Amino acid sequence: MGRVEGKVALVTGAASGLGAADAALLAREGAKVILTDVDAALGHSVAAGIPGAVFVEHDVRDERAWKTIVDQIMADHGRLDVLVNNAGVVKFASIEDCSLDDFRFVNSVMSEGTFLGCRTALPAMLANGGGSIINMGSIAGVKGVSAVLGYCAAKGAIHALTRSVAAYCRERSNGVRCNAIVAGSIRTPMIQKALREMSPDNPSFDELEGHGQGEPSDVANMVLYLASDEARHVNGASLTIDNGETA
Repeated sequence: MGRVEGKVALVTGAASGLGAADAALLAREGAKVILTDVDAALGHSVAAGIPGAVFVEHDVRDERAWKTIVDQIMADHGRLDVLVNNAGVVKFASIEDCSLDDFRFVNSVMSEGTFLGCRTALPAMLANGGGSIINMGSIAGVKGVSAVLGYCAAKGAIHALTRSVAAYCRERSNGVRCNAIVAGSIRTPMIQKALREMSPDNPSFDELEGHGQGEPSDVANMVLYLASDEARHVNGASLTIDNGETA
C-alpha cells in the first residue's frame, strides 16, 4: 500500500473501463486523483466512489480546457505528478469504409488529445522536478487490424509520440518519464459497445475472444507501476499487456 502516496494524478477518459480502474487503484495506493471525461453523469458517479477523488468534465480535444484543468490542479495541490492519457474512442471501419470525418474524429480524440495532454502537463511536472506521463496505446498500433483503421492510426501515433517525448525528457534530464501501455483484448464497455454497433448479431465478447481477455485491473496494475517511483528508470518504453496476442 502507499506506492504513490502524496502524488497528484490526472486520469482522462475515467468515467468507465480502463480509466475508472486506473483512478481507483491510484487512489487506493495514496494518490490524489482527478478524473476527467466527456460523460459528466457517469464521471461524477465514478468519482463519488473513490475517496478524495474529483471529477471534471473535459473534452481532451479542447486545448483551452487542458490548460484550465492543469492550472486548477496546480492552484489546488501545487503539483502534478502523474498524467494518464487514457481517453479513447473506436469506430469499426476498414480503409474502404472509413470516412474522413470518422478518421479525423478518432485521431483528434486519441492522437491529438494525447499530444495536448503531454504538452500541457510537462511544465507543471517540471515545476515539481519530474513526473510520469502514461499514454494508453494498443496492439492495434503495433499490428494491423483491418476493421479499425482510424484506431490503428491513432494508436500508432501515440506510440511514436511517446518515444519522442521520452527522448526529449531524457536529453534534458528533467525528471519526467513518458511511457506507453500496449493493451490487447481488455473487457471494457467501449469495446463491448463497439462490437454491438458493428453487428447486433455478434456473439458476446467472451465468445468472440476465446483466448482469455484481460480485465481493466490488469492494465491498472501496470499504470500503478509506471506512476510509482519503482519505475524511475523506465522511460520511452512500450509495455505490452496482451496475453501473447502479439507473441
